[in-house]
Amino acid sequence: MLDVKNIDFKKSDGLVPAVMQDSRTLKVLMVGYMNRDAFEKSLSEGYVTFFSRSKNRLWTKGESSGNKLMVVDVYLDCDGDTLLFKVIPSGPVCHKGDLSCFKTSEYEGFLGVLLETVKNRKIERPEKSYTTYLFDKGIDKICKKLSEECAETIIEAVKGEKNKVIYEASDLIYHLIVLLEECSISVKDLEKELFSRYSKD
Repeated sequence: MLDVKNIDFKKSDGLVPAVMQDSRTLKVLMVGYMNRDAFEKSLSEGYVTFFSRSKNRLWTKGESSGNKLMVVDVYLDCDGDTLLFKVIPSGPVCHKGDLSCFKTSEYEGFLGVLLETVKNRKIERPEKSYTTYLFDKGIDKICKKLSEECAETIIEAVKGEKNKVIYEASDLIYHLIVLLEECSISVKDLEKELFSRYSKD
């Protein structure tokens, strides 16, 4: 984790802006301010604490609503005076009841949530879950389903049925995610491979 000594709290009277980003969806959730004590408390307790300028005290996000922000990672910008927190929210972040203080689509970044859900299904194996069923059946079954969904997507694409392509392609992506999880391959692994190709192009 980031060392507090590297943060420049002097530029703005002891405060630095802290951007909250959902670690799964990459959706920007909110922006608050932290002083040294708020930053250190956030890291030591694992939940985001801000310095409230209106209340003039430390304020842990969700202390009244219960909608806390669990710290996953934290980054410092190039000037050393702005923080980026990767977090997992336990509920709506905005005081108006929205997922984010910034108006974006509800489904933006949902693939990240799906990735996390599939990963948890492999570990927890809840009963009556289709994902659990696939993991229980193993790689052969998963590959068979992936092949079927690929064929169905191609068929609808050739027909030119856009809505049906969306439907079948969604099935295809889901089963691909299950296959990747079964093979212990992350999307980050794919990103790294694709980036290496892009940088050579």
